[in-house]
Amino acid sequence: MNAHDSSAHHHQSALALHHQIASGQCSAVSVLDATYATLKATEGALQAYTCLTEDLAYQTARNVDSAVSRGEKLPLLAGVPIAIKDNLNLTGYPTTCSSKMLASGYVSPYDATVCSRLKAHMMPIVGKTNLDEFAMGSSTENSALLKTKNPWDLNRVPGGSSGGSAATVGARQVLLSLGSDTGGSIRQPAALCGVVGIKPTYGLVSRYGLVAFASSLDQIGPFATTAEDAAALLDVLSGQDAMDATSKPESMSSHALNLSQKLLELPADTLKGLRVGVIAELSGEQAEGFEPDVMAAFEASVNTLKSLGATISTISIPSVKYGVAAYYIVAPAEASSNLARYDGVRYGLRVEEDSADRPANLHRMFRETRAAGFGSEVKRRIMLGTFALSAGYYDAYYGKAQQVRELLRHEFNTAWQQVDALICPTSPCTAFEFGSKSSDPIQMYLSDVATIPVNLAGIPALSIPCGFDHQGLPIGLQLQGPHWSELTLLQISRAFEKATSFSGALPPIARRPVASA
Repeated sequence: MNAHDSSAHHHQSALALHHQIASGQCSAVSVLDATYATLKATEGALQAYTCLTEDLAYQTARNVDSAVSRGEKLPLLAGVPIAIKDNLNLTGYPTTCSSKMLASGYVSPYDATVCSRLKAHMMPIVGKTNLDEFAMGSSTENSALLKTKNPWDLNRVPGGSSGGSAATVGARQVLLSLGSDTGGSIRQPAALCGVVGIKPTYGLVSRYGLVAFASSLDQIGPFATTAEDAAALLDVLSGQDAMDATSKPESMSSHALNLSQKLLELPADTLKGLRVGVIAELSGEQAEGFEPDVMAAFEASVNTLKSLGATISTISIPSVKYGVAAYYIVAPAEASSNLARYDGVRYGLRVEEDSADRPANLHRMFRETRAAGFGSEVKRRIMLGTFALSAGYYDAYYGKAQQVRELLRHEFNTAWQQVDALICPTSPCTAFEFGSKSSDPIQMYLSDVATIPVNLAGIPALSIPCGFDHQGLPIGLQLQGPHWSELTLLQISRAFEKATSFSGALPPIARRPVASA
C-alpha cells in the first residue's frame, strides 16, 4: 500500500470506512495495515499508547474479511479500528491505569462489557491509550508511563484524563476511541484536541470492567471526528448489562438507542423548533477565568445556532459555581474507598521487606506499597477523600457536597422546562504548555469548571469543535441535555458541523505522509 492510500482511510468518516469494508471496496486487514502504519509513523512524537494489541486486532480484521467473503451482513462499525483507554479491562492484556501500582505485570483475566461489545461488533481494538493515573487529572501529565502530546502542538498537553484517547483520534491515528468521564475527562480533552467527545447519561453505558475512580460519577463514552460517527459508536456501547446494577433497563432508555439511524432521519440543515439555553454563569461577564478567544468562539457558535433556527435564551444555573468544590469532595471520597483494594496483597505492586532488621509488618507493607505505587495526585485525592469521610467531618464536607449535588440536579431539571439543551464553552482555556499548571492543583482543577456539573447531575453532554484561538489551537463547544437526550445533542452537533468547517480540520501531525506499509 503506498503512502497516499495508507493515510486516505484516516481522512474520512468511520461510517464511510465501514461501508467500504462491508461492500468489499477494501479489506479490513488492509485498513488495519494502514492504521498501524499511520500509528507507528506518528506514535514516537505523540506517545498516545501504553500498549498495542496487534494479535487481537488482526484476528478480528481477518474475521471481518471472512464474513464479507461469505456474503454475511456485518454488524455496525465492523472492521473500523478503535483504541481504548487503559483503565478498561481487555482479556489477556495489561491494564495499567498508567500507574506504577498496576504496571508491574497485571494482566486482565476478563473483558469490560464495552470491550465485549466492540468484539461482538467485530471492531479491531488496536491498543490501549495513556491517561492520568487512575483517571485523576486534566492534562495526562499524571501518567506514570508516558508523556502524551497534543496533536495540534507537541509542546502542549492533550487534556485529561483521557488524553491518549483524544490525542489518537485528533492525530487521526484512528477514527474512534473510548474514554471515561468522571468530571470532564472525555469532553475536556476532546475540546483541547479538536474532536467530538460524549459523556452519556449515567447508566446508558455499562461500567463493568472499568477500573473505578468515583463510581457514582464515572461513565464510558466515545471519541470520534464527527457527530454521526459518535452516534454509531454510542449505539455499539449502549444497553442494559446485568453485570452493572446502575445500567438502566432498555425500557427506560430505548429512545437513546439506535441513535445513528434516528439521527439520519432528522434534517441536517435546520434546528427550527429547538430551544437552546446559554448558561449565564459560564458566559458573558460571569465567565471568570475564560480566555477571550474561547468566549469569542462561543459567542460565534451561539450566532451559528441562531442562524440554523434554534431559539436562544439565557438560563441561570446558580449552583454551577459550587460544582468544583462539591466534586472535589464527592469524587475523592469515592476514590479513597475504591482505591483501598490496591494494598500489595491481591494484585499489582507489592513492596517486600528488604532487610533482616525490618521484620514482616503488614501495615508497613501496605504503607510502603501505596507510597511507591501511587503518584502525588492520586495520594492527594485519597487523603482529601479519607478526611472528608472521617468522623466529625462527614456532615460538614461530604454531606454538604451531596446537598449541592442535589441542588444542581434540581436546577438542571428546572431548566429543562424552558429549553431542550444548554450550551457553554467546554474548557475555559485551550491546550496549555506542559508544566504550566502542574504546580498549582487548584488551577488544574478549574480546567473542569464547565464539565463537572454534568457528572454531578448524571445528565448527558458532549463537546464538539467550534473554533480556534490565535495560536491555532482548537476550542470546544459543550452541549448538555436532560437524561436520555443524546439524540437531541447529536442533532444540534451534526447541524453545527455541517454549517461550519471545524470538525474536518487536521492538525499538523495528521498531514504528514506515511511510509509504505
